[in-house]
Amino acid sequence: MKQRFRISRRQALCGAGAAIALPLLEAMIPAGRAQASTNKPPARLAFVYVPNGKHMADWTPAATGPLSDLPPTLTPLQPFRSDLLVLSGLTLDAARAHGDGGGDHARAMAAFLTGRHPHKTNGADLRAGLSVDQLAAQRLGRATRFASLEIGCEGGSSSANCDHGYSCAYQTNLSWRGPAAPAAKEIDPRLVFERLFGVSGRTSAQREGRQREDKSVLDFVSEDARLLRSKLGVADRRKLEEYLCGVREIEQRIRRAQPQVEVGQSKYRRPVGVPSDYREHLRLMSDLLVLAFQADLTRIATFVFANDGSNRPYRALGVPEGHHDISHHGGERSKQSKIQKINRFHIEQLAYLLGKLKDVKEGDGTLLDHCTIVYGSGISDGDRHNHDDLPILLAGKGGGALQTGRHLRYPKETPLTNLYLSLLDRMGVILDSFGDSTGQLSL
Repeated sequence: MKQRFRISRRQALCGAGAAIALPLLEAMIPAGRAQASTNKPPARLAFVYVPNGKHMADWTPAATGPLSDLPPTLTPLQPFRSDLLVLSGLTLDAARAHGDGGGDHARAMAAFLTGRHPHKTNGADLRAGLSVDQLAAQRLGRATRFASLEIGCEGGSSSANCDHGYSCAYQTNLSWRGPAAPAAKEIDPRLVFERLFGVSGRTSAQREGRQREDKSVLDFVSEDARLLRSKLGVADRRKLEEYLCGVREIEQRIRRAQPQVEVGQSKYRRPVGVPSDYREHLRLMSDLLVLAFQADLTRIATFVFANDGSNRPYRALGVPEGHHDISHHGGERSKQSKIQKINRFHIEQLAYLLGKLKDVKEGDGTLLDHCTIVYGSGISDGDRHNHDDLPILLAGKGGGALQTGRHLRYPKETPLTNLYLSLLDRMGVILDSFGDSTGQLSL
């Protein structure tokens, strides 16, 4: 009997300094049921943050228990209803003032993943806490090329006063490697792509030359890809082609989406900066996150749709006012209606991300089945700036660790960090406490 071709999960397509990681293929899984059971797809964990709270009347399901009719804001998630857990009643106490006065947006962002009240300063003496994603990265990140991935669609700052005496570092960073060390997010899709799939050791001029000649990063690994295809079975060849086509399609979309500037006297126009279309920006970042998970480049990620306190207008939705401005609605129905449009837009982009994850077949299920996506905000109602009964939902089955398709309500003042303690436990990271946690959640 012909011996089955085997490759390592860590194998990549290489050439001219490029290294394209591979998705999970059948050739990576040892033959035999017992061995295969120990080689099941890894669990992934991502945190997706949205600013300024929600209009909670349109967010919260009418009843607890099985999710039946989704409320207006969540209706774009109808195709994923069986993959969701909507969690009500969770509180982020560390984002409250505790004698520090204003600054709810800065505290909401800084405390969301740390569960720690940030030290009020606009100087260099930052003090927040280790965030849950970075704790997971410390414990689990050695298994992948990148311990974690931090991405977003609004830039950050490490200094200056952004919110009532709080440093901009608090309001623009979700992930923290330590109390005084924010993990800055990358907002340029091209730079994220080049970090994950790009050509190492090449200068900016060389990269621009590759773009001018319309060369893909895949061109550098074409020979390695050809040799691998010749050894794979039919199913693996199909999966490899789908994956590489996805890499190339995203590479092309990034180039089209970025603003262009003239280079010298030539007709070549070099992409520069982030996409001007916010929707496309969000979707490109979602696609990059999916590819990073699919190729097992990382298993831990954070994705900031916008910084808390963001005053971005949404003119394409008929909302020319800034998001933060109208979040202070004062009970005015017209403003609440506009907030609901923004909230629903964000959920539509979450649905796009979930759809992409669900489209990837992996093991005995889909990539979404092996993910836990935590989506939410550190503020509940933007007008009240309250940090209790937060809008939090989970998507994905966590590799079978979560029983989804339900709305759960917890007692008042249940710490949000109890959720993180529970999720870490399901990923094999066992802790007695995290942040201000008081115990694990029943999920």
